[in-house]
Amino acid sequence: MKLGIVGLPNVGKSTLFNSLTKAGAESANYPFCTIDPNVGIVAVPDERLKLLGDLYHSKKVTPAVIEFVDIAGLVKGASKGEGLGNQFLSNIREVDAIVHVVRCFEDSNIVHVDGSIDPVRDIETINLELIFSDIEILERRIAKTAKAARMDKALARELELLGRIKAHLEEGKLAKTFETADEDEEEWFKGYNLLTAKPVIYAANVAEDDLAEDGAGNPFVQKVRENAKGEQCEVFVICAQIEQEIAELDDEEKAMFLEELGLAESGLEKLIKASYSLLGLISYLTSGEDETRAWTIKKGTKAPQAAGKIHSDFERGFIRAEVVNYQDLLECKSLAAAKEKGLVGLEGKEYVVQDGDVILFRFNV
Repeated sequence: MKLGIVGLPNVGKSTLFNSLTKAGAESANYPFCTIDPNVGIVAVPDERLKLLGDLYHSKKVTPAVIEFVDIAGLVKGASKGEGLGNQFLSNIREVDAIVHVVRCFEDSNIVHVDGSIDPVRDIETINLELIFSDIEILERRIAKTAKAARMDKALARELELLGRIKAHLEEGKLAKTFETADEDEEEWFKGYNLLTAKPVIYAANVAEDDLAEDGAGNPFVQKVRENAKGEQCEVFVICAQIEQEIAELDDEEKAMFLEELGLAESGLEKLIKASYSLLGLISYLTSGEDETRAWTIKKGTKAPQAAGKIHSDFERGFIRAEVVNYQDLLECKSLAAAKEKGLVGLEGKEYVVQDGDVILFRFNV
């Protein structure tokens, strides 16, 4: 999974990125400090892996990972070349979802590019730049398709679709609210890879005092939540400064620090849950002496396609899957004992993989 972190300058975006990835992107109180996109790979915390690894005495434990791309601070007019212009846009075309960091804290020492704190205005500023960028993509596509469409009915249909999407965006609406008429249109639409069609998670960056009650008393956070309802987006509350402090601690110190703050989990864990929920993702597990590993798939994936995540041969030559829930396996202390209790299923091609399934695939190529 690849997530792009965006936000106006000085909203805590790079501080958050640093704390999530410990990648050390330069963070300073002035715009455009992150000029090249910084990329960090983060392991998805999953206590099931350690428990299974211990059970099998695995030589290696490999978690699922998320790739974060920190994009340079965006300003009004970026699509027309202001600030760093369109440089950042190509960097987020390929992400699965956008994490939009929104400033929900007052601090006279950290200047806001628009002079005041107003998260809804900030969201609209960035949405507008993304819309302008999408319109530019569509205009290029329209110019390219128009010539060939005279002689080709399918291209003529696509040209008409492009015009409808462009008109939708020109009304200030996001591509994700556009409704396609049929499967052909849906396929074309996906192929355009529009920024405003991507799922968004809002990271409401608050001061430390607002963290314990999840921003309940912060009017800025309430505005972000109301705004997100209309856009069908996830929201999570974070204090980038606290996350940076947490990132320096080992696991034991981190648990104590979170307890002192009255928090059940870190911002990273909140973000990962929000990402999985928004993108409809789950993890299944494989475990043995050599390796215990988590594999990320879409909810609703059937066994052969889940096997294909490991290797295309597994999908091509799929015979069956031996499936046991990780909790049952841990309680039985071995696969043999779980089989004796009838807890291991022999599943075929139509089996839909569930979160927490421990699977052994049988295949023949």
